[in-house]
Amino acid sequence: ATPIDNADIIVSASRDKSIILWKLTKDDKAYGVAQRRLTGHSHFVEDVVLSSDGQFALSGSWDGELRLWDLAAGVSTRRFVGHTKDVLSVAFSLDNRQIVSASRDRTIKLWNTLGECKYTISEGGGEGHRDWVSCVRFSPNTLHPTIVSASWDKTVKVWNLSNCKLRSTLAGHTGYVSTVAVSPDGSL
Repeated sequence: ATPIDNADIIVSASRDKSIILWKLTKDDKAYGVAQRRLTGHSHFVEDVVLSSDGQFALSGSWDGELRLWDLAAGVSTRRFVGHTKDVLSVAFSLDNRQIVSASRDRTIKLWNTLGECKYTISEGGGEGHRDWVSCVRFSPNTLHPTIVSASWDKTVKVWNLSNCKLRSTLAGHTGYVSTVAVSPDGSL
């Protein structure tokens, strides 16, 4: 597929089971226009992110699947199947070679871009979350590659990306933790 100009695009996910690719314009009356509607999920689309090169979108849905979308072609190029409940959060690694997902099934899954699950972090291992995993992020820190997760168990956890082992549990919230952000330089 031919690369597209990605400088001014937005992707949105909806409970109408679709993703819309928006092109921002300089027009004051219509600042953005829908370029393309992406369909394929069979339930609400909970999360969507763009690859760092802007060529792909990654979505997570209540149908339990992730999908990789080629934005230039407007098609789903890969399905990621393995979660047993709704996918709540998805993320690309900085180099776009790895994908992480979080689910109501209380797991975090690490995938390659071919749709193969390389590792599952679960409560069964003793270190995983004890409730829904609401958000996952990759840290951009290349010296200490990590995944950061937030959960309804009221904790934030930091995972070593190389072996998916727990580095730290951050406790302090008295309610569900809905989202987490990592500093742009990757320092925690």
